[in-house]
Amino acid sequence: MPIVLLPVGSDDTALDACLAALDAATPAGTRVWLVDDAQAGPRGLSIIERWLRHTPLAADYSRRQRHAGEVAHLDEALQACGDADVVVLAADAVPAPGWLAQLAACLARDAAIATATPWCNAGETAAWPRCGEVALVPEDLPRLAQACAAMPPRHAELPAAVAHAVALRGSARRRAGGLDGASYGSWYAALVDLSLRLSGLGWRNALCETAFVARGGEGTPGDGDLDALAARWPGWHARLANFLMDDPLRDIRRQLQQRHDAIDAAHPQADLFPRVAPGAAADDGTQAP
Repeated sequence: MPIVLLPVGSDDTALDACLAALDAATPAGTRVWLVDDAQAGPRGLSIIERWLRHTPLAADYSRRQRHAGEVAHLDEALQACGDADVVVLAADAVPAPGWLAQLAACLARDAAIATATPWCNAGETAAWPRCGEVALVPEDLPRLAQACAAMPPRHAELPAAVAHAVALRGSARRRAGGLDGASYGSWYAALVDLSLRLSGLGWRNALCETAFVARGGEGTPGDGDLDALAARWPGWHARLANFLMDDPLRDIRRQLQQRHDAIDAAHPQADLFPRVAPGAAADDGTQAP
């Protein structure tokens, strides 16, 4: 499994929800590293300390004494991971069951994939159910994860990875030179820049259509980041706009919607009437056939 790298933010409520979802959706023993660029306040620190005591994951936490900047801090953590594959998870993300195994499988299927991005309700080019739009966090993440897992793993090309969650192939990241903290202030922009450099070296930025990670809102660029991207990559904004307008993932998105709807139709009252295994005792003491 890749290492899960979670840059800690200042939103304590979102962090609490993210850590709870991480526990529920990720295999026990998975390596998780919470990196804190002096962002967590007293309540956030309390949440992290409590989580570290009880999580089934192999978790570590580090905190800088002084703020270094989002990109510089994250690049330092990525460099510390060496050639290991890493999944960077936003601190306000809510991963669905099976998310990490699906991202790892995506990297394993094609050695040319350098970044793998799962679906997200606020995932811009990887958004579901509508491209480029922010939807509410799905209430049925386990069913949605089931629908994603049943999708054919085609791993279509994205213009760039998206910041809600991204699997990074360690060897490709190191070859591309890591993140450019001197030019960009936000992980959002630095990830776009890294993706474009990887693409220029012949690597792929792929959609992992078999995984879903929810988020309350989209990532945002820092001051001056969009201008810096336009200066280094003059065709980037037009390429992104064309992708959003043309929506080449339309058919894949429709397939996921159909699979999701089929699961709902097959189990319309699953929450009210949980299935009982044959021979097991039901709540009323009777035996299932």
